Amino acid sequence: MTGDEPQPGTAAPDGAPGVRAAERSSRVRARYVMVGGFLGAGKTTAIVRLARLLTDRGRRVGLITNDQSVGLVDTTLARAQGFPVEEITGGCFCCRFNTLMEAADRLNAEARPDVFLAEPVGSCTDLRAAVSYPLRRMYGDAFEIAPLSVLVDPLRALRVLGLEAGRSFSRKVLYVYDRQLAEADVIVVNKVDLLDAARLGRLRDALAERYPQAEVLAMSAREGTGLEPWVELVTRGSMGLGAAPDVDYDTYAEGEALLGWLNATVRVRSAAPFDGNALLRELAAAMADAVGAGEIAHLKMTLTADELPADIAVLNLVAEDRGAELAHTLKAPVDAAELIVNLRAEHEPLRLREAALAALVAWEAAGRDRRAEVEHVEHFRPARPTPTYRLATA
Repeated sequence: MTGDEPQPGTAAPDGAPGVRAAERSSRVRARYVMVGGFLGAGKTTAIVRLARLLTDRGRRVGLITNDQSVGLVDTTLARAQGFPVEEITGGCFCCRFNTLMEAADRLNAEARPDVFLAEPVGSCTDLRAAVSYPLRRMYGDAFEIAPLSVLVDPLRALRVLGLEAGRSFSRKVLYVYDRQLAEADVIVVNKVDLLDAARLGRLRDALAERYPQAEVLAMSAREGTGLEPWVELVTRGSMGLGAAPDVDYDTYAEGEALLGWLNATVRVRSAAPFDGNALLRELAAAMADAVGAGEIAHLKMTLTADELPADIAVLNLVAEDRGAELAHTLKAPVDAAELIVNLRAEHEPLRLREAALAALVAWEAAGRDRRAEVEHVEHFRPARPTPTYRLATA
């Protein structure tokens, strides 16, 4: 799939609905910044950090999050920071291109952003051909397209590139990981606080050698260090206009389908206040045990207190052998809260669901008058990606 023709069954690019380009073209074009990367690379943390920096510099920012299903931790975190957010579900940006444009319209009506920050699904690739190039071709009068950033988790990347031993994914899942890096304008080694200088140097050298089309940067979005070169690129640089790399959609689809997906939204209540941070750790341990010999791509959970929505606990687990991390903790015990669980792992989806629900039942049984009411739960494997448009060149 390397030509400029749209995929079978889709409309031609010239007839695309969506953005009210004429309305926006009367002012300075908004900047469209897409930040990709595999599950667990720290995209949400990086985008929120970038949004805060740009806001502090007087820019109006709108965020667009993306997932295969509803109930996203990413959206909850972005809204908790006070940013206008649109959420696109039911497929990646490349398969929901017109919905992406409609989301941009809604943000434009609400906040008229100078900068749109878009975070695609972490198992998605071919963004250059299926999002950036169609966006430039059809809506170039409305948007400046920033260089395509792809973030990597350094510990996972060291293993994927064969620089260090450790658990990783099967071959077809790694194909998706490779294609993400092959289309990047800039590869950002995130979470550099996890590495010493020697390991970081080996990783940067290996990425530069294997993916020579990309500039390789390093930063820690969580610590807020090393961001300025990246900020400069995405706010002032231009998207590369070379041919998009080839993607074997059969292998891509099979790789994505090896990942089990679980999204759940749960109301938790207790007659006596409980430690919400401990609840997240207990759930993470139970779900990691259930994955067993499989590999966790990313487990993200939030627990938001009903009485104080700004008080939020956030847990991340990237690979079972690295342990769970509470990025934010609740300041006090709670008696009622909203729990959101997003788990992606190379494992059977039904087993992920069973593990999560069993852990909630165990939590209920461990205390007096505890209730865990599941408002939404969905488990599945991603469907075959079918881009709305695919353009091999800009």
